[in-house]
Amino acid sequence: MKTGSIFLGISALAFGVVSAGVALAQPPAAAPAAAAPANPLVSTNPNYVTVNMEIAVNKPAAEVWARVGKYCDIGEWLLRNPAGCTLRSGTGEIGTHRSVGEEVMVGKTPLSYTYSQTVNFQARGAGANRPYNHYHGHLEARPVTATTSKLVYILMYDNSMVPGDEAAKKAEMDRRRTTFEGALANMKILAEGGTLPPAPARGGAPAPAAPAPGR
Repeated sequence: MKTGSIFLGISALAFGVVSAGVALAQPPAAAPAAAAPANPLVSTNPNYVTVNMEIAVNKPAAEVWARVGKYCDIGEWLLRNPAGCTLRSGTGEIGTHRSVGEEVMVGKTPLSYTYSQTVNFQARGAGANRPYNHYHGHLEARPVTATTSKLVYILMYDNSMVPGDEAAKKAEMDRRRTTFEGALANMKILAEGGTLPPAPARGGAPAPAAPAPGR
């Protein structure tokens, strides 16, 4: 009994020494990870909105798209300066990058394309710490009949960083709508064979549109 007790005591002592050694060999517990800093390019409470617009055109959709659907035609019907848009890269397929808005084509069908503005472009225009608003535009010539169509333009973006109340946010959306409804009106004139009037002087009223042939 005494020999067994002595053996058990030695075994327990040895186990305790080994256990203590293992415990001392363990690395210290890692400190809790610090919270990641806020990303100034990300809105903490995004509010995605759409501006939906369309206009009827008295031409087949394919003819409309052939006239106003090239990726840099925006220079003519929005900027009123055909030379105001150049391709930074690409040839008009998905991934093409144009100078207007530094916009990159992210989708395309035979009668439509979708684009997005780059983060760098928005940062240059609004300051490096303004969140990216995920701005996208979609332009489409949609068939209605064999001889008529409509142009559809949709804008989508996050307006959570627009300063002011809901009335201010609505006013900002209305300003975009006015600009792009004017672009749609210009596209209609061009697609129907007309000629755009001279661009108005800054702050002046636009000249009346030239009618399309036969209209």
